[in-house]
Amino acid sequence: MPRILLAFLLFSIHMAAQPAAPEDLHTRAFEVSLMERIADLALLPPVLNTAPLPQYDYDQLDYGMTIGIARTPGGRLWAAWVAGEDGPKAFFVVATSDDDGATWSKPRLVIDAQSPRLPMYRGVLVGNLWTDPTGRLWLFFSQSMMQFDGRAGVWMTVCDNPDDPAPRWSPPRRIWHGFTLNKPTVLSSGEWLLPVSLNVNPVSRTSAAFEGAFKELDPYRGANVFVSVNQGADWSRLGHVRFPNANWDEHMMIEKKDGGIWMLARTSKGLMQSFSTDRGKTWSEPSAAAINHPVARFHIRRLASGRILLIKHGDTIDSHEGRSKLTAWLSSDDGLTWAGGLMLDERTGISYPDGFQAPDGYIYISYDRNRDTDGEILFAKFNEDDILSRSFSSPQARAKVLISRPLKNR
Repeated sequence: MPRILLAFLLFSIHMAAQPAAPEDLHTRAFEVSLMERIADLALLPPVLNTAPLPQYDYDQLDYGMTIGIARTPGGRLWAAWVAGEDGPKAFFVVATSDDDGATWSKPRLVIDAQSPRLPMYRGVLVGNLWTDPTGRLWLFFSQSMMQFDGRAGVWMTVCDNPDDPAPRWSPPRRIWHGFTLNKPTVLSSGEWLLPVSLNVNPVSRTSAAFEGAFKELDPYRGANVFVSVNQGADWSRLGHVRFPNANWDEHMMIEKKDGGIWMLARTSKGLMQSFSTDRGKTWSEPSAAAINHPVARFHIRRLASGRILLIKHGDTIDSHEGRSKLTAWLSSDDGLTWAGGLMLDERTGISYPDGFQAPDGYIYISYDRNRDTDGEILFAKFNEDDILSRSFSSPQARAKVLISRPLKNR
């Protein structure tokens, strides 16, 4: 980085934390304009590295934050996680398993947007894997200068042959601003709903230089809903909820039996909810959900049986002990009451569940453990009977199965 630009960036970060005097407003407007131009570097499509070894082998990795897990029509499992850090240096790593998770490949896809030619870090942070109803595998990811440049952007790439020895990925395409962390929801009408969060800026100390950037996006900050009516060929913004005390939103949606949509979101005060009766266009005033949960990601989805699956922290619905005790629950009445409580992992330092249900009814849930130290990405496999009996007793049920572990510092 040129020294004069580095000095200016450090000065901008310092000044962003200072109250502006009237005579400073012109200077501040210039600084914001410059930072917005730097943020435009995140509009450039990243390179999909499909031959990442040996540079990105496990002995070169030292961090692990789970992103998601998916299963393709042929039974291959795909898992993605964030390496580098939960911050500006983040990049994506993807691996596969062809034996139902017993063993996993070395990294076979990496999205790393860093470059020594950039004036600051450009991170690829959060996203998900999703197999759509046609059998295509989607990888959603978000790219931003630093951790959040005031705009960021949701990108997607699609693989039409995810079970082949040499999967082919489409060129990355930017959908909109913000972040996507959870899988789309397919409505009974055939529409696909995608959760997209556009954060309030700045989100952390590493984003301070971008404070005040992209003010024109302020009306859209919050939990956005995008819709596709043509199987993902196009996406358009449909609706929006602004939750109080928002904390990355990380919202998910469930279609209720009466056709309404139930949205749950992460806030600094716990889980909150909103409802839509017009398929996601307008939403009710946010209210507290009757699920006690820490400031952390959760997972909810409709199962083939019609029940709702909930993955949360805590050994009861109305309690938790922070990011520990990851449990699975079932509801037969659209979330009014919950049964089960299968303990997936009782340890501390576990977080960020994501999952899917296979055609045989088994449920796969991935999560991470001690991101900065152990950096483990794990998964559990179980069915609905296991949840209700609160034990891994079905023939194929497994707990704490290792997907990956960084080895650089070992």
